[in-house]
Amino acid sequence: MMKKVALTAALMMVVGLSGCASTDSVKKAQATADEAKSLAQQASSDATAAKSTADSAASAAADAKRMAANAQNTANSAAQAAAAAQSCCDANSEKLERMFKKSMSK
Repeated sequence: MMKKVALTAALMMVVGLSGCASTDSVKKAQATADEAKSLAQQASSDATAAKSTADSAASAAADAKRMAANAQNTANSAAQAAAAAQSCCDANSEKLERMFKKSMSK
């Protein structure tokens, strides 16, 4: 795209510097310049739209990252609570077993 614009500009300079440009050549050069300008405007518009889309995607990714971090924190808290509950359960089971053995030995 940029090569086409540069090529068009170079062509226009050659035609302008030659000094022997006919009216038909000038019209063709003007049409080419107008086309190049139109393509440049379209490229600018496309770039603006792409930037907007990229900004939206970056924002969504940042939100997803925050949500993932919150979910990880919640999972860590749940794991800690489960470990504490298991520890308590193990302690209770041990106490019951000792009480059972003590009552059986009498």
